[in-house]
Amino acid sequence: MTQPTLFILYVDQPLASAAFYATLLGCEPVEAQETFAMFRLDSGVSLGLWSRHTVVPAPGAAAGGGELAFHVEDVDAVYRDWVARGLPILQQPAEMDFGRTFTAQDPDGHRLRVYRMARA
Repeated sequence: MTQPTLFILYVDQPLASAAFYATLLGCEPVEAQETFAMFRLDSGVSLGLWSRHTVVPAPGAAAGGGELAFHVEDVDAVYRDWVARGLPILQQPAEMDFGRTFTAQDPDGHRLRVYRMARA
């Protein structure tokens, strides 16, 4: 079995969401259309943004049912940056059993978790 190479979020307006993610990820989409945009990430995985109005079959789940997670070294620095950018914060930075984390939200309601694993 191969590993996933593309994660897709269903969004209201792919071009608007692509602009948001371009500033968040620090890269431009490799494809940007009215119904679909895609980023190729340094990890080799791609992130797709597909219009929830044109997905076939139509999605049944609402945004927020999963998370995009970003591993970073300095959770608090990213938190300050995202607050300055105006991202809605769902969870303030906190220590949890797996490490330090906070959770924000993109314009479509998708959860964005930033974390640093606990040091052994």
